Amino acid sequence: MPGGPGSPAAPGRRGSSAGPGSPLQPGSPLRPRSPLQPSSPGDAGALLDAAAVHTVRRRAGLRPVAPAAALPQPAPDDERPEPPEAASRRLALLLADRAAAGAAGGGRRGTAPDLTELLPQWLAVARRRGYRAPAALLPALLDAARARTDLRPAVLAFAGPLGMWLARLNPEWRFALRAAPGAPGADADGGPARRRLWDEGLFAERIALLTSVRSREPAEGRALLASAWATERAEDRLMFLDSLRTGLSHDDEPFLEQALNDRSRNVRSTAAELLSALPESAFAARMAERSAGCVGPDRTGGAGAVIAVEAPHECDEAMRRDGVSATPPTGRGERTWWLVQLVEATPLGAWPGRFGGRSAEEIVALPVADGWRDELHAAWCRAAVRQRDAAWSRALLGPPSAPTATGPAAASLAERSRLLSVLPPDERAGWVAGFVSAHGLSDAFQFLGTCAVPWAEPLGRAVVDALDIARDAGSYPWSFSGVMGLAERCLDPAEADRLDVLTRRSDEPEDASSGAGDYWAEAFQRLTATLRLRAAMLAELSDEPAAPRRPGAAPPAA
Repeated sequence: MPGGPGSPAAPGRRGSSAGPGSPLQPGSPLRPRSPLQPSSPGDAGALLDAAAVHTVRRRAGLRPVAPAAALPQPAPDDERPEPPEAASRRLALLLADRAAAGAAGGGRRGTAPDLTELLPQWLAVARRRGYRAPAALLPALLDAARARTDLRPAVLAFAGPLGMWLARLNPEWRFALRAAPGAPGADADGGPARRRLWDEGLFAERIALLTSVRSREPAEGRALLASAWATERAEDRLMFLDSLRTGLSHDDEPFLEQALNDRSRNVRSTAAELLSALPESAFAARMAERSAGCVGPDRTGGAGAVIAVEAPHECDEAMRRDGVSATPPTGRGERTWWLVQLVEATPLGAWPGRFGGRSAEEIVALPVADGWRDELHAAWCRAAVRQRDAAWSRALLGPPSAPTATGPAAASLAERSRLLSVLPPDERAGWVAGFVSAHGLSDAFQFLGTCAVPWAEPLGRAVVDALDIARDAGSYPWSFSGVMGLAERCLDPAEADRLDVLTRRSDEPEDASSGAGDYWAEAFQRLTATLRLRAAMLAELSDEPAAPRRPGAAPPAA
């Protein structure tokens, strides 16, 4: 029965039941009792009051918390200016689109530009113009670099010292300590901070430090490496040795010659590869002497000059000491394997003297006896790339109009791409434009990736014309999605207006794939929209207003 003995009382306002003897009576002492025991059964208000008193007592009796860990040192200053406000907003949109794309997964893109693929270009332009990353966007930038290794160099250069400072505080961003173009202590002018980091730092920090010092002070970087070389593990020596590629010069020859005696075969091979990129080194002279006994003009007579090849009969101790691997990969003969290693390590400047003063182009054109042509030319290709020799790269590539399977070197597409990377940018773009005009786009994707952005006008026109021809021929449209994606990122934004005519849907040929016309129109609409967006990005980073749109044109997509 309500109100009877033992039944709960109706709740009242706090303090309304305080009476004589209540714990809340002014001046009344707090008696030692259970803290939540009311003075009389059924007094809910007193129970709540007792709970409040207990809370105050408990809080007042807490011991002080342990002092917090020492705060990190303040972030270093970065005197570069932040990008203009409009450019920073654009960067935030690009980063937000990256996160959204990762959550949503793949799918048909429609006509909207792919903002994720424009992020590398935005970063490259911002870096060239001397901007630093907006502080508020640094976490998103570091997350993007963690997810995409291709972004790391640009992001970390843009993030600067504040980005490195943040990376030290978050384990998920520790990759920055390995990939950053600079490292804490690298700017200490050879003082104690640099030495302490080299002696006591994590392996990733030491690699970053060595790379940074080597890029600015090659001799200091080499001295830093030499100071600890004897005590490093073999796998660490290999990674450290690879850093000498930056700023490699003949001053490094004595150190690399010593590395040829290393206990690790991989270290010896890397040292030999670096020495082979120094044509005047003693190592290169030894390799040239060995190659001269294997490759030369056929002196047995005949109507015309022929290249004769005699592979080595053994891989002696001196060859192994110079980095020649004695054991061939599966499927290759020993003698062939030894020969190509000798040829690719031989200075290319040694061959004209062996062949009567002939030029690289004339030597490459000579017939090769006994079926050695492909192996010999492939070794010359690797030597041309390693030694950055444009004349030999040009000769081995041959004219772009030559049939793809029967060029001077009959090199693979990957080998030709590497040869192209040696040529000056304008010549490279001209060669690829000629290749596209002669052969279309089927085998051109790797070549296009070697060309400077934005593409030179002849190359851009050749690519667009080839895409238009493929559309008119009723080609399967999805076969060209990779090239179309490259065009979005690499065509000159000024080409947008000229491409408007291609955005209209054309009649499909009878033998065309179903829906091909719609796809091509959609792809060209996306291409023009992306080009206009890139133009707007450039204008924002220049702190200049974007060019006015033509009447009726859609605004750049965000």
